[in-house]
Amino acid sequence: MTEQAYTPSEMMIVSAARALAGVQTVFVGVGQPNIACNLARHTVAPDLELIYESGVYGAQPARLPLSIGDPTLVTGATSVIPMIDLFALYLQGGLVDVALLGGAQIDRYGNLNTTVIGDYQSPKVRLPGSGGACEIAINARSVYIIMRLSSRAFVEKLDFYTSPGHMEGGDARARANLPGAGPQLVITDMALFDFNNPDCEMQLVSLHPGVTLEAVTEAVGWEVRKAETLAETELPAAEELHLIRYVLDPDGMYR
Repeated sequence: MTEQAYTPSEMMIVSAARALAGVQTVFVGVGQPNIACNLARHTVAPDLELIYESGVYGAQPARLPLSIGDPTLVTGATSVIPMIDLFALYLQGGLVDVALLGGAQIDRYGNLNTTVIGDYQSPKVRLPGSGGACEIAINARSVYIIMRLSSRAFVEKLDFYTSPGHMEGGDARARANLPGAGPQLVITDMALFDFNNPDCEMQLVSLHPGVTLEAVTEAVGWEVRKAETLAETELPAAEELHLIRYVLDPDGMYR
């Protein structure tokens, strides 16, 4: 792979980082979201504060964390507090600008499943569950979702409803008195989606270079809604790729 080539994972990381321009606080997990946030700190959001559900605010990890409980998360942190205080004071207090979430399944309104695949009583696969995701999806001011695009993940109907997105669409969140604005962006390895329409339905807004519309529609389990103007995602810059490969993920764990 030449220096100018990039992987689908790197495209997702770069897209997520760019979307954090101007954001002050982000609720983040490990893996690609963590790299994306640190890339944003190096590029478009130098003052970005990272929040981890284990109770860390303003983290500056010395290396890639292996889990949400990795001690490296406290490196250079502004504060380390009990989880209940983090959720009650920061998250439920409306102080989290953006949360980065993923899932095993997502539907057209950005609702997520991280609980089971198949029947709940006798599932094909039992997943980690909600953790803090449901609270985060409800309370964060905005939610960005990072998932690989496939018909197994982008489904017409979730096998289990773990975390609310825009629920049944339209004003459903407002009628349920959920404080956060819900999903605003879905970042995949093939395209970008937003929910900027009256129905709050996921819509295709940008294709990654070399990806066809047909490939995207085949990977989604419903008829894809398209924005009025369909863009092409900007290629990763050499500086972004250098930071990912040699500073943020030199061992290639997630890129």
